[in-house]
Order: sequence, then C-alpha cells, then structure tokens
Amino acid sequence: MENPYKNIKDNISYSRGGITSKVIVKTEKSNVTLFCMAKGTDLSEHTSTKEGIVFVLEGKGVFTLKGKKIAMSDGVMIRMESNAVHALSAEEDTSFLLILHA
Repeated sequence: MENPYKNIKDNISYSRGGITSKVIVKTEKSNVTLFCMAKGTDLSEHTSTKEGIVFVLEGKGVFTLKGKKIAMSDGVMIRMESNAVHALSAEEDTSFLLILHA
C-alpha cells in the first residue's frame, strides 16, 4: 500500500507566469489536485460536472463563484456545487487543493 501521508507543501512550486497542477490522490470516487498559480495568472470561467472543494494553502487571489467574488487566502475553504460557473485570479503566488468527488 502507498504511504498514506504526504506533506502537501513539499509539492508546491511555481512556474513564472504560469499555472501548474499535480494529482496528489486519485481514487475511484475522489481526485485531489494541487494547483500552483503564479502571481498575475487567471483561470477563466469554467464548470465541473463534479462537486468540489477548494482549500487554499497559501497566497492571495480572488475566486469568483456564480458571480460572487470570494477572497482567497491561507486556510480559506470554498465549496462548489457541480456545474457551478467559477473563475480564479492570483494576486500573489497562490496554491490550493482542488478536491473533486462523485
């Protein structure tokens, strides 16, 4: 069995002017992905067919969920319903976990 313990912060790395992602855990029903957004990057409006949770590890940015702006900062957790329109903008280097589940 794979080691069930991971220090997520050991996996944080930023690409100048870019966005990186790394799958941390993948099971039949869940997917946990680490996203690292460099300062000034954006993810335009999109949706997911799965419910999700965004957990901010570090940084500052704006998460727009169904037209409502939510400040992203260390420790913030955002719940998304399936098919909810959302977008992200990083004001600083910002990392977060995206947890999708069926």
